[in-house]
Order: sequence, then C-alpha cells, then structure tokens
Amino acid sequence: MTVKITIDCMGGDHGPAVTVPAAVNFVRSHADAHLMLVGIEQAIRAQLKKCKAQDEPRLTVVPATEVVAMDDPVEVALRKKKDSSMRVALNLVKEGEAQTCISAGNTGALMAVSRYVLKTLAGIERPAIAFAMPSQKGYTTVLDLGANVDCEPEHLLQFAEMGHALVSAIEGRERPTIGLLNIGEEVIKGNETIKRAGELLRASTLNFYGNVEGNDIYKGTTDVVVCDGFVGNVALKTSEGLAKMLADIIKEEFSRSFASKLMALVAMPVLKRFKKRVDPAQYNGAALLGLRGLVIKSHGSAEAFGFEWAIKRGYDAVKNGVLERLVRAMNENAPAVRDAVPDASISDSAPSAEQPNTQQAIQSNPPSGESGPALHSKA
Repeated sequence: MTVKITIDCMGGDHGPAVTVPAAVNFVRSHADAHLMLVGIEQAIRAQLKKCKAQDEPRLTVVPATEVVAMDDPVEVALRKKKDSSMRVALNLVKEGEAQTCISAGNTGALMAVSRYVLKTLAGIERPAIAFAMPSQKGYTTVLDLGANVDCEPEHLLQFAEMGHALVSAIEGRERPTIGLLNIGEEVIKGNETIKRAGELLRASTLNFYGNVEGNDIYKGTTDVVVCDGFVGNVALKTSEGLAKMLADIIKEEFSRSFASKLMALVAMPVLKRFKKRVDPAQYNGAALLGLRGLVIKSHGSAEAFGFEWAIKRGYDAVKNGVLERLVRAMNENAPAVRDAVPDASISDSAPSAEQPNTQQAIQSNPPSGESGPALHSKA
C-alpha cells in the first residue's frame, strides 16, 4: 500500500528550508511513501534542486498561492487565506487524495482550518492535540497540548474520552487510567473548571484515577493525562527546555578537562542512549484528535531532523490504521460515557440527526459556509 502524505511546506518558523529537505530524506528511506509538497511552487522547487531531488517521482509539488503566517489570527487563516498551503494540504486529505497531513504551522490556525475542512467526529466539539510523552513506565498520553486555551469542564471530559479511545485502540488496553492534571491530588484543589471536570469524570464510565500533578506524567501514574491547552503547552515546552538544558550541562561537564573527555569516551554508549531517550526532536509530531481525518502537528521551530520525525508519525499512523481504530473505539465507548453524564452535553456540539457510522466518520463533509466559531488559540 502506498502511503500518501501532504506536507504544508510553508508552515513553521523555517518553511521550505526545513520541510522540503525533511520530505526528501523521508521519501528516500520509505519506498512506499508518496509525498505531496504544498506551497509556493518556486520556493519548493528551489529547495528540491538543492537536495538534487527535482526528478524524484514520489515527490509531487502542489501549488498554493498564500501562506498562513505564525502570527496570523485564526480568522485570517480561516476566512481570508483560502488558497494557503495549509488549507490546500488539508483539502487533499478531505478529497481522499492523501491519508494524512503534516504541518508545522500556526497551531490555532491549523486546528480551526482542520476543524472547518475535515469536520469533527460526532459528539466532539473541540479537537485536541495528543502526544505520548516518555515516562518511567513507557509513555503517558497527554492532551490537550495547545489547541484549546480556554476549556469548559465538558471539553475536558471529551478530551478524556478521546484519550481513552486512542490508548485502548493503539495499545490494546481495555480500560486505560485517566488522570486530571491539577495542582494537587486532593478533590478540593484546583479552580472551578477543574473541580467540575473531576465531578464529570467521576460520574462517567471512564477509568478515572483522580487528580494528578505534573511529575505524575513522568512517573507514568496514569495512561492518560487531561488538561487544557494552555497548561498542556506550558508543560510540554518546559519539558523540552529541561531536556535540552540537561543535555547541554552533561556535554559541558564532560568537556571541562582532558580527563573528563576521556571519561566521556568511555561513557559514550550511555550518553547516546540518554540522548535518544530525551531528545525532543525524536518525539516531534502530535496527533490532532477528534477530526474526521488524520492531521499531525509538528513543532514550529523544528529543524529538518525533527520535522522528518513528524512525517514518520503520520506515516506510522496511516500504516497502523490509527484513525479507523480510533473511530471504532470512540463509537464503542463514547455513548456509554455520555449516557452516564447527561450534563456533559454541549448544545453547539450536539451531532445532527443523521449519526455517522464508522465509515462515514472518517470521511469529511463538504462545508456549508464560512460561519462558525473560531478556536481561541494560536501558536
């Protein structure tokens, strides 16, 4: 099976200078991948020429005349830049020309445009960014990591529902544990939103562990940790900064003297394994859950090595049928959650009378207009 992937080449801090070389490296190491490079044609072809890949048959250039800047408001990306590389790339997924889209662009814009073009799954109002962060027990799936800055308790319940479906579908865990990120384990801790979210989770059929703190992410206390996008993004960026600082300090200490350099040679295998475990670039690429299509968000500041990992996340997700399995798990588990918590329904997120089945849920509906609430988040 050929895996068809669209790349928003203009997204991120570096644009084609990073995205195109990453795409070239990836397609050269994956014989069953076909990448569609979307963006300003001249800029993309210039980078292909530098990489000596202008004649690569599994790299197709798809022109787009506009670019969503990293500081563009959501409304601009959604309503004014209809021929942006981001939107054209997502339309290719909607039309079935590609199976996933990779973008390092403005997070808020990507979420809003993805939500508009691909639509959300039944019963999900706001998609969320989910990422498996390394822990002492393997991985902890954390969401949301930046798509939704302001959340209601019901949104946090939906995030838990999606996290449950993802982990149960991919890792085969029938009842993954769910933790609610808070400033303490006690029920009385946190703001009113967190307290109410805790009540909804305790009343649901999910395997709710209770409140967890930031260090529990790395302990692996629960399989899934739920939080709003503001808190999640701060936690993620703090973790990346800490990992980089530790790596730099170790390198600096081993470079202080001739003796320490000799010790570094002896310790090199251990140091390489350490770097592999904590290097943020090797964990780049997070899934946008809740959409009727597969979208992977790369860090905006990612270099070519990191962006290539984001492409690999999308490739692996397609090969493993992540979207189909997630939809199936949602259909099996979500009704029970909502039945258990009738107050968790959100009026403007209620599904239409015609409920989509599993096959319908992974196909997008044509948009009916430009109206609709924009997400209040931005990279």
